[in-house]
Amino acid sequence: MKRIKILVALTIVLLLAPLSARADSQAASRLAQLLKPINNYEANFEQFILDGSGNRLQRTEGKMWLSRPGRFRWEVNAPYRQIVVSDGEKVYLYDPDLEQVSIQPLDTRVTRTPALLLSGSADALTENYRVSRAQQGTAETFTLVPKTSDTLFESLKLTFDGETFDALQMTDSTGQQTKISFDEVTLNPSLEESRFTFEIPDGVDVIRQG
Repeated sequence: MKRIKILVALTIVLLLAPLSARADSQAASRLAQLLKPINNYEANFEQFILDGSGNRLQRTEGKMWLSRPGRFRWEVNAPYRQIVVSDGEKVYLYDPDLEQVSIQPLDTRVTRTPALLLSGSADALTENYRVSRAQQGTAETFTLVPKTSDTLFESLKLTFDGETFDALQMTDSTGQQTKISFDEVTLNPSLEESRFTFEIPDGVDVIRQG
């Protein structure tokens, strides 16, 4: 479950990395247009994880802060407190109940997740994913389906309400879905550098990966 949470946070922050203006499809071009103005992002979130039958496995809520490229803070407040922080080089996962911190590199060379592909050029969207777009009222939903089978997710959906990025949905090969909705969104707020710095608490176990 920790791996899922880290990937979710990485997916969101790396979606906000710069994309080139040119794309081979109108859907990818429109997605790049919506993501380009986002430099900083602050919002509350509610996350649901559902199994392949649609049964709820987990619900969490909390707050997130993003600053591109590569920095974020993801705080889960309920039902169990957890903090994920990236300073642009390393990702820290702190579990206060377990008194444990896991540290791993923020490695953008890993291309088997949609998030990391999206951190590159818009051309990568059409090279590696089939991108489609649907609109209902002011809501635009972009669906990314990988062209190869060696990815962690079978599909990724991004929803914008007007110009605001407000929902994310991922589906893996087992049919398990991770759905995240955002509210009280602030676009491009002024964020302190300390928001993306994590000080390891005294006395906790530290697990270093990579």
